[in-house]
Amino acid sequence: MVQKAKILLVDDRPENLLALEAILSALDQTLVRASSGEEALKALLTDDFAVILLDVQMPGMDGFETAAHIKRRERTRDIPIIFLTAINHGPHHTFRGYAAGAVDYISKPFDPWVLRAKVSVFVDLYMKNCQLREQAALLRLQLEGGRPSADETKESAGLLAELSARLAAVEEQAEALSKQLDEAADAAAVATAAHLERKLTGLRRALDALEPGSGNGVG
Repeated sequence: MVQKAKILLVDDRPENLLALEAILSALDQTLVRASSGEEALKALLTDDFAVILLDVQMPGMDGFETAAHIKRRERTRDIPIIFLTAINHGPHHTFRGYAAGAVDYISKPFDPWVLRAKVSVFVDLYMKNCQLREQAALLRLQLEGGRPSADETKESAGLLAELSARLAAVEEQAEALSKQLDEAADAAAVATAAHLERKLTGLRRALDALEPGSGNGVG
């Protein structure tokens, strides 16, 4: 049974958290609430998350401060952050969001479909990363235990083929999303597309390295 990804929702207003849960429930993943920056950082100490939706305007520790703490921690620095804000102070405010480490910056009210589609891409990337780590660990165990049997080799090849097909599907989805974002011609489009490209390129290289006879994989 495939484990669900966790999505962290950070907002000090309960009604906003309810709205986010309603929008993202269709993804069938685990949604975790945090009503403050401090509560979000506490959740990040013990759980792994695919993506963080972070409200900018919060009392006490605001979204920018929270993001800075997240990016300083080795455990959490690579988790994608999507900033959500009800106000728009122009390019300088948006730039501050990207400078804090956000991969996207969305103003409220936002299109539910667009938000769900963007979150879905990061969830898929997270799941592929998990699958690649598990497969790499399996191959290492096989090699440490001696030459893998024919059945084990066949099983590994089958798993790699399945992972490659799933990654190809995510690459296709990300390409389609990038084209949609390109039409917006804003900073969010550039940042999101660049982040996805780096993630997908890294995943594809890692997967190719695990292919038998690649010369770059384990063993």
